Amino acid sequence: MTPSLPSGSRRPRGTRGRIAVTTAALTSLAALAACVGPPKDTGTGGSETKLSAATPKARGEIDSFTWAVYAEPPTLDYTMAFDYPQNTILSNVCESLMRWTPGLAVEPGLARKASNPDPTTWVYDLRAGVRFHDGRTMTADDVIYSLGRQRDPKNAAAWAQTFQNVASIKKTGPLQVTVKLRKSDSQFPQYMATAAGVVASKAGVEAAGKDYGTTGDLACTGPFKLGAWSKGQSIELERFDGYWGTKAKAKKAVFRVLTDPSARTNAMLSGEIDGGYLIPTESYGRLRDSGVGTLYFGEGLSTVNVNITNMTGALGDLRVRKALSLALDRSGFVKAGLGGAGTVTTSLTTRAAWAGASEKTRQAAFGALPPAAQDIEKAKALIKEAGATGKTLTVATSSIGQDVSLLATAIQAAGTQIGLKINLKTIAPNAFTALFTDPKAREGIDMFPLTYYDSITDPLDLLQNFKTGAYMNFAGYTDKGYDALVDEATAVYQPDQRMRIEAELQQRAAEQLPWIPVAEWPTAVFLNKRITGAPTTIAYMYYPWAADVGAPAAGATP
Repeated sequence: MTPSLPSGSRRPRGTRGRIAVTTAALTSLAALAACVGPPKDTGTGGSETKLSAATPKARGEIDSFTWAVYAEPPTLDYTMAFDYPQNTILSNVCESLMRWTPGLAVEPGLARKASNPDPTTWVYDLRAGVRFHDGRTMTADDVIYSLGRQRDPKNAAAWAQTFQNVASIKKTGPLQVTVKLRKSDSQFPQYMATAAGVVASKAGVEAAGKDYGTTGDLACTGPFKLGAWSKGQSIELERFDGYWGTKAKAKKAVFRVLTDPSARTNAMLSGEIDGGYLIPTESYGRLRDSGVGTLYFGEGLSTVNVNITNMTGALGDLRVRKALSLALDRSGFVKAGLGGAGTVTTSLTTRAAWAGASEKTRQAAFGALPPAAQDIEKAKALIKEAGATGKTLTVATSSIGQDVSLLATAIQAAGTQIGLKINLKTIAPNAFTALFTDPKAREGIDMFPLTYYDSITDPLDLLQNFKTGAYMNFAGYTDKGYDALVDEATAVYQPDQRMRIEAELQQRAAEQLPWIPVAEWPTAVFLNKRITGAPTTIAYMYYPWAADVGAPAAGATP
């Protein structure tokens, strides 16, 4: 669920067999997640983008630290936590049944154990004595209510599709909740480590009413609670001393809203801001060489793509989509648009997302992909063959960051070289998120840059987006064979068995190009010398990372 700034987004989960599932294979979520986590060689690298597993561990407490975010969340209601700004903040306030770790594996969260007695049953045994920020103690009733808000059509929750196979959620003990599925769903238990699995106080949410998520207490359980929110400027989090786990090292975390990329960078260089994720790519060099802190790169489970939003025009012809893919200067974009931090690809999924697969399965997924190099002459021939010479297409662009603006420019350059007319439509940074939520915002737009991040370490997180009717299938792409494979993969719990099917999906997506893949992109995080401890991976979206941020060891440089 998305961008240097948000070309990506978090959004409702997509829909969910050829391989039978046995009860013996499903004894617990630990078995499901045993193989997840990025492989040592993610395929993203280079001398300037060596991936770090972590930043040095904090050794001392601090009063506060400041963090940059590129946009203000419209709400911190966990049911609408679909994009970077919301999740970067909310992950420290609200917690889920399970937890994504900095190593991108799944471990117990508010549930001390998750068990799977049969393919359509998941049992969550809750931790005892967990307190909400409003002072109440967590019960099974709070879990049922919280997950119910995600399922209620009236809420239009961003995570609603995660629950599409859920038949019932019932209390089966004072601290036990049992989820019954209509059919096997390998994705559901993994998403319980994301915002889809957040638990909030039923009484607290009901007391807030329509104002929940925009002011006052969020009634969650995390190491921080919501403090002052100065609209358009900053959001403060205060340490929750009643936290059930290890308390945060900082008494306060302040998130400053800085929509301008240069302003974010200058604030970090001056010390006004202590750190941030989603560093503007044009600032990598300045921050790396500044001497005021350290720029780290970690696994991002992120690919940069061209999202096709309209297949009623020229892009409805596969030859036109293939021609644009062939004409794109991916290497030039990685160098200029991503600051050299990334690697070209014609895969919609990252290599790290296939960590649970065998080498044979990974080879099936990546071995037959088309080349990433430009071939202008072949692209021109395809445009001519399709009768598309002179056709006009519109690409959305934004000043969010050069990863967005330069990819839009690269698309324009590619189209122009092969006989298309490409218009750019500029959208304000704060309005860019609307492309993911509002069909009206996409009217008149044929394509836009999209950085997609996986919320789980599973290729299906992305590949399910092209199933007929999926939330992010903006262009209405449909293929019954593809739909059937998505359903088959969803039903399989064993990772390598499931990923064999996903390898077929990968090949179909590469052939049909519902989106055009461009590059893999690692996570970037900058920390100045007064703080350390933040994870380097995309786990910060659902892991309480700010609790790990504190002072470095005496005399140490992070």
